Amino acid sequence: MQNQSENAPLYARMETALAAEIAAGSLASGSQLPTEDQLIERFAVSRTTVRKAVENLVARGLVEIRRGKGTFVTEPKLTQALTALSGFVEDMDALGRQATARLLDKRPVPATADVARQLGVTRGAQVYRIERVRLADGVAMSFDETYLPLDIGVKVASNDLEAEPIFDLLELRYDLPLIEAEYQLEAVTADERVAQALGVAVGSPIFLIERTSYTEGQRPVDYEKLYYRGDLIRFTTRLSRQPRKRA
Repeated sequence: MQNQSENAPLYARMETALAAEIAAGSLASGSQLPTEDQLIERFAVSRTTVRKAVENLVARGLVEIRRGKGTFVTEPKLTQALTALSGFVEDMDALGRQATARLLDKRPVPATADVARQLGVTRGAQVYRIERVRLADGVAMSFDETYLPLDIGVKVASNDLEAEPIFDLLELRYDLPLIEAEYQLEAVTADERVAQALGVAVGSPIFLIERTSYTEGQRPVDYEKLYYRGDLIRFTTRLSRQPRKRA
């Protein structure tokens, strides 16, 4: 009598075998899966079967397809606490990860309605936009759009933005202490621009954090749209309950 696994479709048996190897660590986090041709030869199945098995592993979050590179075992998720205003480098330091950045673009742009509202400027006024990919231990974690008032942005952009955190520049070099920030967090999917920056498939799950940071006098000096990979990070926070008044 055949057992249940023997009765399962070929793609399901292949998926189970690869998932077991990932769980056991023989296919380590961050390692590349064998090529389609290698999997076809190993499991003696068709290309369609291989693609179906890999598609299911992607859906389970066990592997990811990096365009032009191949299929890789996903990294375990980082858990980041949202308890204080902090920058990416500080967050990764706290998690024991090495933070780096890759600068994609920096230039003055006209403020959209959202950017103008967040920075307290007129719509269409010139602001400074900086686009970077932020990496942890060499793995792209987030795509950041940073908008600064033009005068501040010109100063900040004159520095090495792949080596110096913007928060450090604002506070330590330009004497703009960051007092507090407003956060908005939303679940979205990666569009083509975000997917290309992060090396993920279009439609991949993304945490979008919109953060406006204020200096003294409630002056907004930094508005960011931070696109974090939903497969690599989770966010936690701790909330206090307000005392209830007795009737």
